[in-house]
Amino acid sequence: MISVEEARGFYEENEGAHDFDHVLRVLNLAERIGAAEGADMEIVRTATLLHDIYRSQEIRGGGCHAQAGAEGVRQILSGWPVEKVEAVAHAVEAHRFRGSVRPKTLEAQVLYDADKLDSIGAIGVARAYMMAGKLGQRLWTEIPEDASAEKNPLTAEHSAPIEFEVKLKKVKESLFTEAAKSIAEERHRFMAEFFARLEEEVEGR
Repeated sequence: MISVEEARGFYEENEGAHDFDHVLRVLNLAERIGAAEGADMEIVRTATLLHDIYRSQEIRGGGCHAQAGAEGVRQILSGWPVEKVEAVAHAVEAHRFRGSVRPKTLEAQVLYDADKLDSIGAIGVARAYMMAGKLGQRLWTEIPEDASAEKNPLTAEHSAPIEFEVKLKKVKESLFTEAAKSIAEERHRFMAEFFARLEEEVEGR
């Protein structure tokens, strides 16, 4: 298995919301969820450590980081047994909320769930505003009536409140494992209350 220190080197250019601290938080969650669900932890840990290695390229317009990451995995793990390499590559390719590839294996579902849990709750709010600052977004914008992940890409016109509407409030219902669903309940409640309170304060209430 690739070590934590070996993986760290792949994340030097990533912005704060997807840096190696994010990877370590996801790893803690993936180990907790994977152990509870009976997953192959070698696959889970390796996929988690490598899941965002091409995120910085996507931010610069380099295409889907999950698809690129799956190809990167095949190169990095070229000496591994093919079935293990493909298991890790699938988990990496299938970890995106906005992605077109669904996680088909338990290990891929564990990575997806752990990664999504790090996008909600207090951490989720903080990460949403880190991305908002990087992209020059406003603190608050009205939510379009037809808001969707497809119609509202991550540009300067986007905002953390829109991201809550099109993605973050839907994360809880997208999870696969019972262990992750249990963790998500409190995180979702806190995040929903935050954005409701934020709207009240923006409106002077």
